[in-house]
Amino acid sequence: MTRVSRETAVAADGADLRQALALVPEIAPFVEPLEEFVRLLDRWRKVTNLVADASFAHVWTRHIADSAQLLTLAQALDPAPAPGGVFRWLDLGTGAGFPGLIVAILLRDTPNAEVHCVEADKRKCAFLREAARAVGAKVAIHAGRIEDLPPRPFDIVTARALAPLDRLLGLAEPFLAPGTRCLFLKGERAAEELTRARKGWKMAAAVHSSRSDPRGVILELQQVAREPRDF
Repeated sequence: MTRVSRETAVAADGADLRQALALVPEIAPFVEPLEEFVRLLDRWRKVTNLVADASFAHVWTRHIADSAQLLTLAQALDPAPAPGGVFRWLDLGTGAGFPGLIVAILLRDTPNAEVHCVEADKRKCAFLREAARAVGAKVAIHAGRIEDLPPRPFDIVTARALAPLDRLLGLAEPFLAPGTRCLFLKGERAAEELTRARKGWKMAAAVHSSRSDPRGVILELQQVAREPRDF
């Protein structure tokens, strides 16, 4: 059985970690670096606005398991890049590390993985850099607006609680290629957002149930392109 440190038991309640392991058992080999991340998050959140107290009380299930499930889904859908290729992952609006930095922790021993996180808040970027260094995660932190990041294609593009889907697709557009897969964590209004987005975008869409939130879903989008306008 995975050991739970005293720090984690105090910071997030050992039961929350055990529940996270039950929801996403794939995180078990990474509990140690994830614990270090939780300790740093607890320290930094007391001086900067990273996560609220109520949210931190369930950090393992609400944030870490919620983020980690995106990688397990991505690997189940497309388990490996082409031989000799690089698995490129872009997270938009990473905030306090969810999901991008958690994905980077889980991929830290994968030599052909490349994780990029974009965050406009400089204080959050400082935390992300410190946390990445402490846990040995290989990740590029881009401090600035998503719109200012140079366009380039990625294999996976993710976002969590960033923007309504129609606007989110506009932000993601410069990073999409024909084979790109978007994995967006959404709540109860996901179907409504998808219907609205289809008015301006065409896409192949699949909806996956969230492991961590019975009310949440993961929208898997491929072949995303703007609908041509009639003039």
